[in-house]
Amino acid sequence: MATIKEIADIANVSIATVSRVLNYDETLNVTDETRQRVFEAAEQLSYQAPSRKKRKRRFKIGLYYSYSLEEELDDTYYLSIRVALEKKLEQEGHKIYRIRSGDQPERLRTIDGIICLGFFVREDIERISAFQKPVVFIDSSPDPDRFDSVVIDFHKATRKALDYLLELGHTKIGFIGGVDTDKSGNHYYDLRQEVFEKYLKSKGLYHEEYIKIGGYNPKDGYLLLKQLLELKEKPTAVFVANDTIAVGLYKACSELGYRIPEDISIIGFNDISAAQFMVPPLTTIRLNTEFMGETAVLLMQDRLNSDREICLQITIPTKLIIRESAIDVR
Repeated sequence: MATIKEIADIANVSIATVSRVLNYDETLNVTDETRQRVFEAAEQLSYQAPSRKKRKRRFKIGLYYSYSLEEELDDTYYLSIRVALEKKLEQEGHKIYRIRSGDQPERLRTIDGIICLGFFVREDIERISAFQKPVVFIDSSPDPDRFDSVVIDFHKATRKALDYLLELGHTKIGFIGGVDTDKSGNHYYDLRQEVFEKYLKSKGLYHEEYIKIGGYNPKDGYLLLKQLLELKEKPTAVFVANDTIAVGLYKACSELGYRIPEDISIIGFNDISAAQFMVPPLTTIRLNTEFMGETAVLLMQDRLNSDREICLQITIPTKLIIRESAIDVR
C-alpha cells in the first residue's frame, strides 16, 4: 500500500503538505500546481486514505424499571437482563440514569433516550411517551407503532416445554406460576399460564386442579407443589414459570420423599446460573437474557444515531436445555 512519504517524494513536497492536501485543508497556502502534483502522485500510486474511525456519540440513557429491588431478587430474570443492559451501556460510554417503580420519573426529561424494563401500565406508558424521547421496551411491547421493543416469544417457549413433556409420555401436567400486579392492584395473568391452558385444552389434557398460582419465589413454589402432591390423582410432571420457583419444588420433594424425576418431572424457565448445579440438574427454557439487554442498547443507539422513525420489534429466540429433571414415562 502506498504511503504519504512515497507521494511526497514523487510530488517533491513535504509529508505534512501531502497530508494537508489530501485532507483538503483549506488553510494550507500552496499553489494549485502543487496540489495537482500531490493528487496526481496519489493517483499514480493508487493511494487509499486510511478510513477514519467515527467517534462514538455518548448519550444520557434513562433506565426505567417497573419493579422493586425486592421483586428483582425474588425473580432473577429481570436481574440478569438489567446487569447485561447496564454493562453494555457502560461499555459504550453512555451515562446511566436509573428510575425504579415508585420513583418520580421527571428527571428523565433531561436524557436522550429511555429503556424500560418490566411490566408497565397504561398510565406509566403515557407518562413515558410524554417525554417525547426515543423509547425501547424490554420484555413487553405496549405499542409497536410507537416504541421499539425486545421481547421473548412466550407462546413458542411454553410450547417447547410442553411438547417435550408430551414426547416423554406425560399426560398429567401441572403448572406453577405467578401473577403480575400493578400499583393500582390490578392483576394480570402470566402469559405462560394462558398458553399452557389453551395448549393442553386443545389436546384434551387440561386439568384445572393442576394449576397453582402464587408468587415468583421459592417459598411459594415449595407450598404450591405440596398442594399438588396432596391430590389423590397427582401430576407426573410440572412446568414452572421460572427457575426460582423450581428451587422451592426441589425442597418440597426432598422433604416429602419424592424423587426427581422418577416420581415427578420438573421443567423450569429462564435457565438461571444455578439450574445446572441443582440435583438433579434442571431441564429448563433458556431465554438469552444477556442478549436481550445488549440488543436493547443497540436499538437505542441506532434510533439516536440515525433518527430512525420506523419502530422495530426484535424477538429473541429461546432454547430448551435438556438436563436430568424430566424422565420418559411411556
